[in-house]
Amino acid sequence: MFLADCQARLAFDLMGNTWNAVVLWSLRHGPRRPGRLRAEIGGISTKVLTETLRRLEFNGLVARRAYAEAPPRVEYELTGLGRSLLGPIGAFGEWASDHADEVMAAQERWEPGP
Repeated sequence: MFLADCQARLAFDLMGNTWNAVVLWSLRHGPRRPGRLRAEIGGISTKVLTETLRRLEFNGLVARRAYAEAPPRVEYELTGLGRSLLGPIGAFGEWASDHADEVMAAQERWEPGP
């Protein structure tokens, strides 16, 4: 059972946010500045990216590194814990690729009940 305090539920909550997995996957090749992340991801606002990075940092999945330069520079990178999610995220992406047509066909056939 997936009770409110279940450990599996924690993982589902982390991956339930639309952008968490996308940002983690985008960081798989190494540290990125926020502007580069936005360009690589596409379709994410600065505000949503900032909120997502803070949430991932809060959960120990991403580390933020600020450089004392002028102008200031910030980079984000995966922690070991964040890197450990790349396998499951990749598997989920493969599933989506393999079954996207089936899901879309089901959506097209669906009719709301009474």
